[in-house]
Parts: sequence; structure tokens; C-alpha cells
Amino acid sequence: METRIMDMPQNERPQERLLRYGADSLSNSELLAVILRTGTKNENVINLSQRIITAFNGINGLLEASQDDLMSISGIKEAKASQILSMAEMAKRFQTYRSGDSYKINSPGDAADLIMVELREFKQEVLKVLLLNTKNIVIGIHNASMGSLNSSIVHPREIYKEAIRKSAASIIMVHNHPSGDPSPSSEDLAATGRIKEVGKIIGIELLDHIIIGDGKYISLREKNLL
Repeated sequence: METRIMDMPQNERPQERLLRYGADSLSNSELLAVILRTGTKNENVINLSQRIITAFNGINGLLEASQDDLMSISGIKEAKASQILSMAEMAKRFQTYRSGDSYKINSPGDAADLIMVELREFKQEVLKVLLLNTKNIVIGIHNASMGSLNSSIVHPREIYKEAIRKSAASIIMVHNHPSGDPSPSSEDLAATGRIKEVGKIIGIELLDHIIIGDGKYISLREKNLL
């Protein structure tokens, strides 16, 4: 039978350790355990949290999980799914708005700086879409796809659905090259051209497509490839 949190020595419990030693002393699963507070009848909250993080291949995957994704995990019902979704949204808003301040895109470098740290962590290609208002202020970041950037995966519907829902005036596509080399491939260029043409039709301009490498980036607009 698993040890219950209440049966653990007080100085080993995640919440008490957080208060005594600081949040950075806790592992990812322990931090999630503090947020979830309780486990299930047969599993304590620390083991449940570790299983959840493992199921989504780490924190990045967990932050991208949908309600259905979360509730497919044994031990997660609506209450715990809501807690995790709220945590994920707070993390995204902090990243997007820099702790509440409006983030304006004045150059390709601004867009790259906003996303680069996060995208460098992925071992596969990830495509994000920055949603901008008429003043080029970021009003949201949409996770469009994971995997190779080609026309069979990057469908215009996935690129523009959040832009339409949030009444964005324009978008910027940003994706990473896990190899570290941001040079655009033929697939990158083909997908960009397709998305640009759709943007003209629906009235939401594709301002740029930025490719992130290892500490560097390439703007297709700056290279006159857009």
C-alpha cells in the first residue's frame, strides 16, 4: 500500500518543503503535487503527479494538453483537469505578456526572443503562431502543430482558426529546427507560400515566418522569401 502524504514526515511533504526551502527545491512532479493537493484512493498525489508528467513527456507536453487529453489519464477528472489547465494558461500568459505587460512586435528579433527559449527545448519541430492586433501587440500564441513542417501537416485551418476566433489583424509563424540550423527547407517555403495566400483571402496577413535554430533565427521576410 502506498504511503499517504499525511503519513510522510512533515519535512518531506512537498508543500512544507516549498514553504521552508523555496519552490526551486521541488521536482516537477512535486510542484504539480502541490497544485493538485490530493491523489486518488489508491495513489498518493506525488506518484499521480509523476505519472501525469511522464504521460505527457514532461512539462512542455503537459502545458499543451487539452481537457480530453488530461481526462484520458486514470486519476484525472474534471477538478484536476481544471487545475492543470489553469496552471498551463497562467504559464502561457506569463510567457506571452511578460508578466502582464503588453508585448509589441517591432522586428523579427522581438518575435524570436519571445519564443526562442521555449522552442530550443523541443527535439521535434513545433510550429507556433503569434496572434497580433492592429498595433502589432501579441494577443495570443497558438500551438499549431508538432512534427515535420509540410503541407500535409500544416493545414491553413490549424494556422488561422485561433486568429479568426480572437479577431487577430495579422499573424507571425514561428517554428524550430531541432538540428540547430535555421536555414529554411523547401517544405518550409512551400508551407509559408500556401499560408500566405490563404491569409490574403481571409484578410489576416502573414507578416513573417521565423525559423529558430540553436541561439539564432532566420526571418523569411528579411530574406525576401515571403
